[in-house]
Amino acid sequence: MNIYSTLQRHIYEYLQAREKAGLLRKLTPCFVKNNPKSLYLNLNDYLQLSTHPLVIQEAKKALEIWGTSSGGSPAVGSYWPIHQELENVLKEWCGFEYGLLWNSGYTANKALLSSLPQKGDVVLADRYVHNSMLLGAQETQAKLIRYHHLNLNHLEDLLRTYTHPDRTVFVVTESVFSMEGDYPDFSYMSLLKDRYNFFWIVDEAHALGWYGPKGNGLVAQFGVEKNVDILVATLGKALASQGAFTLFHNPHLRSYLLNRSPEFIYSTYLTPAATAASLAAIKVIKTEYIMRQSQWLSQTLKFKSRLKQFFPSIPLYDSPILPLVIGDPEKTLRLAAQLAEQYHIYVGAIRPPSVPKGTSRLRLSLHCNVAFDFLAQILETFFTSQR
Repeated sequence: MNIYSTLQRHIYEYLQAREKAGLLRKLTPCFVKNNPKSLYLNLNDYLQLSTHPLVIQEAKKALEIWGTSSGGSPAVGSYWPIHQELENVLKEWCGFEYGLLWNSGYTANKALLSSLPQKGDVVLADRYVHNSMLLGAQETQAKLIRYHHLNLNHLEDLLRTYTHPDRTVFVVTESVFSMEGDYPDFSYMSLLKDRYNFFWIVDEAHALGWYGPKGNGLVAQFGVEKNVDILVATLGKALASQGAFTLFHNPHLRSYLLNRSPEFIYSTYLTPAATAASLAAIKVIKTEYIMRQSQWLSQTLKFKSRLKQFFPSIPLYDSPILPLVIGDPEKTLRLAAQLAEQYHIYVGAIRPPSVPKGTSRLRLSLHCNVAFDFLAQILETFFTSQR
């Protein structure tokens, strides 16, 4: 048997099936970022800080001081003072005592959920929680149960069933959900935490910078920082850089993860330039952008309300994520291409397995500088023409 021919046949058949279903992904450099004639709503640069002068200036300074690379794994000497500085700023900003930086949010989530739950434990995860958390939990011998999306009554039923002194029950949720733009009632989740004493992990990737009294996320906005055991968030969205972080109240969690997680131990660490960019982004959010927060939140909610005439299923939350569910994957691709061609508006065309079958969608990542009324007029014209 020619194993290479067998492998090639498998690969070919897989790609053909994906293409036939309208689900084949391709990488195409389809635009030049920051073209003033285009509107990029397929990027998660929610506060547009990737082009802010201070963020760029501080990244350049770090390049001159530290060079282009951290040089290796943090476990063997590439944990620099600038990394420690960012950890300190993040934990103070978000209301935690300890922090740890990671190379990506995916890496951080997968590391947490693959190393913390043990045999006999239970992981209760929101149905729509990120793939990285699910894959991490599936690598353990813990029992994974997915509760109905945002249904805290269902979560409490499961907590009643599985809470036991001899096991740890983990509850895992995103704050703003990446494909829906909605979020849970953290006040009620905090009450459940007091009642059932579960281990609470919250992914703030799409809320940090957009929400919070200091731009420090939904956990801070709801005032439940002390009840969250681990907060995870990315540096690559509103903070306009790259990488991620985890925050803790218990110092042993930090020590355990940096000793236990291969994702941390065996990877070259964050570049100093990316770290400096994140530090600058936080400074800008706290001093400049927080004054504008109420404006972009109200404009976002008003904008979503206008589009409900075309898409009744839009969740009316003031988050930056707007899902326009189309259903058919090929039609979703076609509509995204038309928006780019006719109006120079770039949106995400999200298809399975990123979302459930039959829910392919245009995903708009709104940002604080969007001309909301003008965009609403364009989209109303466009979707009227599609009827």
